[in-house]
Amino acid sequence: MDEKERQSAFMSALVTEHFVLQTAANATVSEAGARASLYIFSLSSSLVAMGFVSRSREVFMPFVATVLPALFLLGVFTVIRLVDNAIENRQCLIGIARIRSYYRTLTPEAAVYFAAREGRWPETLSTPALRLGLLVAFITTMASMVAFVNSIVAGAGVTLLAGDLLGGDRNSLALLLGVTAAVVLMAAFLAYQRWRYRISEPAESPEGHWEADRRTG
Repeated sequence: MDEKERQSAFMSALVTEHFVLQTAANATVSEAGARASLYIFSLSSSLVAMGFVSRSREVFMPFVATVLPALFLLGVFTVIRLVDNAIENRQCLIGIARIRSYYRTLTPEAAVYFAAREGRWPETLSTPALRLGLLVAFITTMASMVAFVNSIVAGAGVTLLAGDLLGGDRNSLALLLGVTAAVVLMAAFLAYQRWRYRISEPAESPEGHWEADRRTG
């Protein structure tokens, strides 16, 4: 295989990899939407069922004690996978950015059409998700929204359990325990999400590998 054939084969492989990465990125978004929808559908169905059994205390408490823990576990599994999906999508975008950085070197015109400033993270210094700050970016992810709802489910379960154990005259304490549980769980999730993103950060940061491309492109 001569040099021209090698270059042709390399470009074919590069374009194929670009297409695969785009497809994989779309797949992560679709999977995340499907998993979040499954959790919300399960939650709404359970709430409807709870409404039907709420007329009987003898049936309601055992039903809640069975359904809410199952919903909470489903929420935990969903949230973990949503974070993984976001990280996988991030890795796909990094791979696409590497390929685009090579496209810019093909011809002088390519440097214009594939300019870093016209791309997206990690080629650009800014991303729309960070315009309101890192905290807002983390609490508005799909995983965070599901985690927020799941924390409320856990808080409601703690409130009902505490109210049943403490008696009707300690409703304020039961409510306080439920709110505390929800807040603690949400804080724990945000810490987990930040940790997962931190350990998955690429060795070459946006300010590193693509810095020269930003300056020239």
